[in-house]
Amino acid sequence: MSDPATERGDSAGFRTTPVSFTRRGGRLSERQQRAWDALAEEMVLDWPGAGPSTSVDPAFVFDQAATFGRETRLVVEVGSGRGEVIAHAAAQDRATDFLGLEVYKPGVAHTLIGIRNHELTNVRLAIVNAAEVLATTLPEGSVDELWVHFPDPWHKKRHHKRRLVTPEFAGLAARVLRPGGVWRLATDWAEYAEQMAEVVAASPDFDGGPSERWEGRVLTRFEAKGIAAGRAIHDLTATRR
Repeated sequence: MSDPATERGDSAGFRTTPVSFTRRGGRLSERQQRAWDALAEEMVLDWPGAGPSTSVDPAFVFDQAATFGRETRLVVEVGSGRGEVIAHAAAQDRATDFLGLEVYKPGVAHTLIGIRNHELTNVRLAIVNAAEVLATTLPEGSVDELWVHFPDPWHKKRHHKRRLVTPEFAGLAARVLRPGGVWRLATDWAEYAEQMAEVVAASPDFDGGPSERWEGRVLTRFEAKGIAAGRAIHDLTATRR
């Protein structure tokens, strides 16, 4: 799965600090290209940029009602990958709006296949640096649930600074979640799960920690590979104070 950066670029448009994702290329399959051609204009949001290709103009503010044509619950998934979780959830709960943030275009295109197969109208996607979206694009207190499933563990110690779930990111999560809103996390990397639990425990904005598997998260191809490799899956749930 992909996950967002935690820093903006400088005035020249270059990031000056580490990010927690690697921008991967990849050609679309014929099936993905067909879905992209048919649905991207409507379902993939074209937000004003700033500097690096995944950055969003900090002056831009997301308008859920204008985007979806209604006012209702909003769920945001950071690193939506191939879209298995968000498409399934949106099909099960069509009264809720879902926003998937992902930097890998083939993953977004694959999500469009799921949107088409389920005939969904309550999902939108954006190819963006999600941390910037949490920092400035989403209005404060506008999100009911925030999902961060299997962010890159950056398992080498020298790369830990690239990890997504940090005290700083917890502050961004707190900014967008309404009081009582839920932050769901999952990882198949035990040491990262410990770090996530420490971040949640230290946050003045959340109550929660390790939890049972959330039944709404369907088994994805990525998670199945982790299980096949013998890694345990760790879930955490935190509630916004």
